[in-house]
Parts: sequence; C-alpha cells; structure tokens
Amino acid sequence: MIIKREEYIDKIRPFMNKHIIKVLIGIRRSGKSTILKQIIDSLINDGIPEENIVWINFELSDYFQLNTIEKLEEFISNNLENVDGKVYLFFDEIQVVPQWEKLINSYFAKGNYDIYITGSNSKLLSGEFATYLSGRYVELSIYPFSFREYLKYYEISDDFKTHFYNYLDDGGMPSTFDYEGDNKKLIIMDLYNSIVLKDIIQRNNIQNVDLLDRIIRFVMYNIGQPFSANKVHKRLKQDLVSLSVNTIYNYLKFFENACLIHQVKREDLQGKKILKYDEKYYLSDLGFRQSIIGNNQRDITRVIENIVYMELLRRGYEITIGKVGDLEVDFVCKKQSKPIYIQVSYLLASEETIEREFAPLKNINDNYPKYVITMDEVDMSHDGIIHLNLVDFLMDLEII
Repeated sequence: MIIKREEYIDKIRPFMNKHIIKVLIGIRRSGKSTILKQIIDSLINDGIPEENIVWINFELSDYFQLNTIEKLEEFISNNLENVDGKVYLFFDEIQVVPQWEKLINSYFAKGNYDIYITGSNSKLLSGEFATYLSGRYVELSIYPFSFREYLKYYEISDDFKTHFYNYLDDGGMPSTFDYEGDNKKLIIMDLYNSIVLKDIIQRNNIQNVDLLDRIIRFVMYNIGQPFSANKVHKRLKQDLVSLSVNTIYNYLKFFENACLIHQVKREDLQGKKILKYDEKYYLSDLGFRQSIIGNNQRDITRVIENIVYMELLRRGYEITIGKVGDLEVDFVCKKQSKPIYIQVSYLLASEETIEREFAPLKNINDNYPKYVITMDEVDMSHDGIIHLNLVDFLMDLEII
C-alpha cells in the first residue's frame, strides 16, 4: 500500500513550478522516491504533459549507464526531442553521478527547467554545489514514517496505545511494512547493511569495518545519553582496539552524513551558549536498533525520547539539549528563534519522578511554553507546565 505523504507534499507545493531547485535529503529507503512520484502525479493532475517530465532513479539498473554528466545530458536531450514549454527534471539519488552539480547548474541557468533532486547524504549540498547555487535551492529533510503515517498505512483507527508499542519496535521504514516477524527483521537488516555499505563504507573508503560496527552499536545502546568520544576510546582500548579519538568522531560524522544518526548539542540556557562536550545522539529509525540490539521496550524511556526527538524534527524545530545549572532539559526547540522546552519520561510513577522531570522546567526564567511528555493517561500539569500524553502528542500536529 502507498500512502500520500501530505505533510511533505504541502511543504514542497509552494515551490513547485518556481525557479528554485527542490532538494529532498533523507536516509536511504525513507520514501524519497515515492514523494517524487507523488509530485509528478500532482503536476500531471495540474495539466503538465507527461512528455515534459523526465524522471531518473540512479539506483535502478535501467539508468546504471548514465554514470557521467555527458551521458546524462545526452539521455535527457533524447527524451525531450520535440517537447515544447517548461521541462520538469526529477533526479533520484543523483549523488552517484560525478560532477552532477555542474549539470544541474547548467539546467538551472537556462531558466525553463523545474528541477527536483534527492540524495541519501546530508552533505549533498556541501562543496561545489553550495558554491554554484547559493540561495537558489530549497532543502527538505525526509524522515521515516511518523506514528501517524504508520497508522494510516495499516488503516488503524483505534487502540492507538497498543499499536504505539508495535511502532516502537517496528520503526518507520516504509519498505519494511509488508513483512512480519523474522522476515521483517531480515528486511530491516538488509536495509541497514545497504546503508552502511553504500553510504558509509564505500563512500568513505572505510577499511576497519569491525571498528565502524563497534561504534554504531555503542551509539545504539546509548541513544539519548551524554556521549563522550574519550569514553568510547577508553572502552575500546580495554578490548585492545587501537584507534584515536579523532577516528571515532570521523566515523560518527560518516553515520550522520548517511542520515542514520543525529547529533544534538548542549546549550547553556543561563549563559546562552552552545557547549562543546557531552552531546547526545539519536537514531533516525528505531527499527534498526530493535533488529540489531533488541530490547527497545526494555529501554523504553530512552527509546520514547528518541521518538519525540524525531517527531520534533518532522515538525521543523531546531533542537538542542538544555543545561540549567546542574539540571538538564531534554529538548530546547526553536522556530523563528522562539523556544519551547520539553521533558520526556516514560511514566510519572512517583513524587520523586514528578519532581525530577518538572524541576528543570521550573528553573527556566522565561514565559515560553514548557511541556512534560509521558505515557501517563492522567493530566499532571501544574505551575504553568503542561503535561502531555505521548500518543496524543504524536497524533496531533497542533499540540506543539
């Protein structure tokens, strides 16, 4: 089943048919190709002739031969013979073509091309491309399915809490949804291995694959925990693994570039500055963690923190971790420089837990919104701090 990803289409729509390049970035197999096809369908419904549209997915064998910009330009020209009017170019996973930036820049300069590209690397827009097209493109991040999309795919209209625990284990990679049990795990592992091989090992010419695997497993075990490369370095030295702290950070950056993990920096809310230590990492999709490590439900507090983080990214927030004296705020989220503050916990099961989660927010001396998100059904809002049920938050885009 294919569902229309309305939230992304709505974000792209204002730029369709405009002289600006549309760039979709996201982890491999997160649904970028489907979104491109849905944009094409929308254009055709608006009256754009199909012959004016060229779509190329560079991961399909039909297009493997288009491995230079010269061959790609020739292919496009051959497909546009006797075509009048504006041309719509869709390039899926274009990063596999060397010097693709020059060709895109050339088409953009001609003015009668509406261009859409996707890539599985967050650094797609770095280097030459950014220099060529500074201010001429709009970037949209594509993420795995949200809980709302997960429910929509399976046509679920009730018992959301039970299905939330399934989502917590399954993750949101749409290409895995047609499988169950061990077969689903095999598909998720195959996808994970493809990301690691194509977007990390091959792209960065990694030689020590075992070390790469050790580091990502460490991150998976410790999502939402303060991360120190020095700590990892000491742990690996105990196993007689020789490496430098810089190597650890380089490998982490490779995982970030492949959109597999996200780094979140710490912010001193009193000193108003970004801190350069003890950042945290979150996974783009928890299905990978369940398949590789297991125990998502055992580690539920950190796992639901990961889910909230990814949902906040989908909603367009810039996110840091807040430090208030010796206390920590899980997420400081900003749009147009206006912050909101969020604490995440599994359950407020005791007075001690309530105090622990509410105390950091009480110590923030401003009037911006403050939330505690948990799985509790009873509303425990107090002192101007709003308590939200996690499933309600995930289901309602208007809450935050």
